[in-house]
Amino acid sequence: MQEPRTAKTNVSKPKNKPPTYLLNMKSIIIASLLVAAGGAAHAGPYVNVETNSGFVGSDYTGSATDVHIGVEGNGWYLQGGPALLAPDNADGEVELSGKAGGSYGINEALSVYGEVSFLTGDTNSYGTKAGLKYNF
Repeated sequence: MQEPRTAKTNVSKPKNKPPTYLLNMKSIIIASLLVAAGGAAHAGPYVNVETNSGFVGSDYTGSATDVHIGVEGNGWYLQGGPALLAPDNADGEVELSGKAGGSYGINEALSVYGEVSFLTGDTNSYGTKAGLKYNF
């Protein structure tokens, strides 16, 4: 079966083009993060670049590099931006990712923390993390 072509350019259309509302949602999220980073007097803006690679046994499956702009305050943070996905033996993609989290000190040695995260794509992914940290 032949791929659909546009009338003007005779170039193949991408098969899995995201719906327009997703692109608008991504723009709104990024704009909100930039406004929050610029306008928060008591919160500090930052840039966080992080690469996570995956393996199954010794088989490399790929990497994801987050290029996030964020803002953090006393015990909380919010960050987001593009995620550069590089699966093994496949073309890479750029999606949107973000995370928000915080921690609360129960006493001088013990604190509780949590984080929620997301990654857009053909099917959006979400994650959570929670734990306790004890300092000796």
